[in-house]
Amino acid sequence: MAALLEVKNLEAFYGPTRVLKGIGFEVAEGGITTLLGANGAGKTSTLRALSGLIRRTGEIRLAGQRIDGHSTEKIAALGMAHVPDGRGTLVNMTVEENLRVGAYLRRRKAEVDESMERMFGYFPRLRERRQQQAGTLSGGEQQMLAISRALMQRPRLLLMDEPSFGLAPLIIREIFDIMRVVNRQEGVGILLVEQNVARALDLADHAWLLETGSTVISGTAKQLRDDAQIRRSYLGF
Repeated sequence: MAALLEVKNLEAFYGPTRVLKGIGFEVAEGGITTLLGANGAGKTSTLRALSGLIRRTGEIRLAGQRIDGHSTEKIAALGMAHVPDGRGTLVNMTVEENLRVGAYLRRRKAEVDESMERMFGYFPRLRERRQQQAGTLSGGEQQMLAISRALMQRPRLLLMDEPSFGLAPLIIREIFDIMRVVNRQEGVGILLVEQNVARALDLADHAWLLETGSTVISGTAKQLRDDAQIRRSYLGF
């Protein structure tokens, strides 16, 4: 399967502090890849670097095109969407307004309306709350809205940072089940950072393990899940 995202020798910085130390990895076209590692390993920093939110060096290619010199807005226009930790919904706007903001790069209202209906199909609760302010939604509903808003962009690659954080187990299962459906039906690649390692490996095709800003192990999700030494040493289950 061809690579949708190719990352080589990626370094990232917060001020003078280097937090990524030349990492490299790939995400396959239409595949799901998870980045694993302890707190502070560099997972969230990797997503922020890919999106152009922090200073970075190295080579990043999306669908063969270099994007490491581009702004966040240009990267989004080329097909990368980012669901950050903390969800990032516009709390004073309604569900519907949030979704329309997600489609800001698109001009044809009929296509935007069609995409919105598709999101409501994935997350029916959002349809019920379409005129409700996002700030009054439950945590699970806000996460559903954040994912839907990113998908309204019609991305080729979706970056997801800790989608299960703070959510009840039943909501986590619902969201991960829908992400599998979205991956198959929309054909969107997913790069996932997730604290629930077992859940992440169950969803993903491939996994990369980060340790203190470096990639140390990679393999299929099944290989990492089935390797007792890796589980004990790095994954904690």
